Amino acid sequence: MANIAFIGLGHMGSGMAANLVKVGHKVRAFDVSEAAMARAEADGCIRAANIGAAVDGADAVVTMLPAGQHVAQVYANEVFGAARREMVLIDCSTIDVATAKQVGSDAANLGLTMVDAPVSGGTGGAQAATLTFMVGGSEAGFVLARPILEGMGKAIIHAGGPGMGQAAKICNNMILGATMVATAEAFVLAQKLGLDTQTFFDISSKSSGQSFSMTSFCPVPGPVPASPANRDYAGGFGAALMLKDLKLAVGAAAGVGASVPMGSQAEALFQIFNGLGGGNKDFSAIIKLLDGSWQD
Repeated sequence: MANIAFIGLGHMGSGMAANLVKVGHKVRAFDVSEAAMARAEADGCIRAANIGAAVDGADAVVTMLPAGQHVAQVYANEVFGAARREMVLIDCSTIDVATAKQVGSDAANLGLTMVDAPVSGGTGGAQAATLTFMVGGSEAGFVLARPILEGMGKAIIHAGGPGMGQAAKICNNMILGATMVATAEAFVLAQKLGLDTQTFFDISSKSSGQSFSMTSFCPVPGPVPASPANRDYAGGFGAALMLKDLKLAVGAAAGVGASVPMGSQAEALFQIFNGLGGGNKDFSAIIKLLDGSWQD
């Protein structure tokens, strides 16, 4: 088993670090939040005094950070100086493709092996070790990272060279965001037309309207018991995170001249919803904006 430095213990990172402990890895963890550190210790992680202390002597470094600027700063200012050539650096944050490529290039120039490995599966997947990892980097980097990622996920897919893990993630989540808006619109329309919600679900979930948004994150209470809609839209995949991913996708599209009208419209709607205070709710709560029932 490996000695792993885990940096970033938020809603996703905490579950991921705990699962690495469960499969037998020795995890030295660090986060700026004392509450997160206490939770990590309770899950079996070893508290590190700082990032350098976590990285020192590790076989692998896993980071789960909020945005590209944090990834760039943490690696440049903390990780690279303490890293050894024998270790693999794994950034599981969801960030812009350009930053992922730049940090990966900086690592390579120092003789270090790094991959970008953003995830899909939400907090439930992070806790249950059923995440999907989309990995960008060299084949050698993928081979080194895979045994670590297997402790946290069920599908480990090599997406291509540096930055391609991030490219896959933002394209995938643009689909998710746009289909959730369409799914929520359809439920609102069905209700206003007098169609029973369960009946509509039974039909659409088994026909051409079926999607992950329909069957895993159904935006109305009832048809899918595990959906956040049954918990007042608590948990799941936060609307603020969906907005972040949509912004990354739309920004990337602008950079390469790709037309993404559906992605852009989904971004605009989630921007409104977040502005009204919906960011902490699951992204399926966008239905409350569309049916007019949202109250901050």
